[in-house]
Amino acid sequence: MRNRIRWVAVVLVLVLVGAACGSDRKDDNNASGDNGSETTTTKAESAAKTFGDLESPCGKGDAKGATDKGVTDTEITIGYGDDAGFPSSPGLNHEMSDAMKAMIKWCNDQGGINGRQVKGNYYDAKITEVNNVMTQACTDGVFFLVGEGWALDSGQEATRLGCDLPAVPTYSVSPEFANAPKMFQPTPNPIDYTPVEIAAAMAKKFPEQVKKTATMYANYAATKDTKDKVLVSYPPFGFQFLPCPQEYNITGEPDWRPFAQKLKECGAEVVYFTGSPAPNFENFLVAAAQVNYKPIYITDANFYDNAFAAWNKDGYGDNVYVREAYIPLEEAKDNKATQDYLDIVKATGGDVNQLGMQAASAFLLFATQAKACGATLTRQCMLDGLAKTTKWTGGGLHAETNPGENLPPQCGLVLKLTGTKWTRFFPEKAGTYDCSPDYVKKVTGPVVDRVALDANRKATKFQK
Repeated sequence: MRNRIRWVAVVLVLVLVGAACGSDRKDDNNASGDNGSETTTTKAESAAKTFGDLESPCGKGDAKGATDKGVTDTEITIGYGDDAGFPSSPGLNHEMSDAMKAMIKWCNDQGGINGRQVKGNYYDAKITEVNNVMTQACTDGVFFLVGEGWALDSGQEATRLGCDLPAVPTYSVSPEFANAPKMFQPTPNPIDYTPVEIAAAMAKKFPEQVKKTATMYANYAATKDTKDKVLVSYPPFGFQFLPCPQEYNITGEPDWRPFAQKLKECGAEVVYFTGSPAPNFENFLVAAAQVNYKPIYITDANFYDNAFAAWNKDGYGDNVYVREAYIPLEEAKDNKATQDYLDIVKATGGDVNQLGMQAASAFLLFATQAKACGATLTRQCMLDGLAKTTKWTGGGLHAETNPGENLPPQCGLVLKLTGTKWTRFFPEKAGTYDCSPDYVKKVTGPVVDRVALDANRKATKFQK
């Protein structure tokens, strides 16, 4: 049994995230888990002037002045981080920070942003220490959080908002952060709207099977929220949910066969599973095979995971389908932004996966607005500009999203696991998406009501 517990994976409910490749942090700067900083001061101008189809926001300039907290004549200090020091899963989601370090270097090699070098402070929340690292980031006086992702992000909000620290994160987990003030995501994952392209695609391909769907989810707030969003948003596409939901312990179960047997006896031909691929889903798939249960599985973007694919050498996961909004890594040769991401991160020795792509998109979103603010770089200028950013693709890394209005994409695609390879299932043509305004559904009911959103759809619990 693998003990690599990827709690954050529940997140990428759609942010469209997924963990891929190895999760062990390399022995590089700030890799020990201690908070630290990294500044790349290479002055050589990079030959790269674009990222995908996005004009590079980085370059030389004559910006001057200490215009806001974390901004000096020569530097812009940002904070980023992950949960790599979590003892049960060493290196957890380090691919985000690998991407951030690489993107910072890529930017500084071109001259920084309007001539100011970007300095990155790394913070390891280790799952349970999120408020500690947020307190440190506030004490350090960073200008913005950029490309960070912490599993228990609701625990940071009182501190973050208390020191007026804005964020452009890789992803959000809790509704308190997913709909938070002073927060803009490259691929939004709000509590009150959800992307449903996979529901339409699976109903089109398996119209009879989706009438017999069951849910399986961890006893964890984020997975329960995700499951509840599915229950209210999938029925318009023909899904009917059976009265046999299965709730499992997020830290694992001694025997997964009873869960598989109950779903089999219930007649579930489709199982929506939310949680993490390793070890829970893998252990469940083994148990399902033992009782000869072979349904169709619908999962979220975090299951798009190279380690999970490598595990599937016996084919237990061959009926797993994953929702996506990012062009798959396997199609990098046909998509410049994906190839640029791979080239930039691998040049620094980093590991790559979709979480890393999301972090790269977060950095580009931040840097693009910072460039637009010019020499007089302030948090308020950034927030005002980000609020007006209603079309964003990260240079072509992902489907168009609406960070300014905190709305997920109207486009998506579905991947299927076959043996140890991820393959495109729908739409079939490489580099394409399936798009419709109907693929973003408004979510209502208890899952939203408990968050107490204001008229601007902002969570009010920690508002000043």
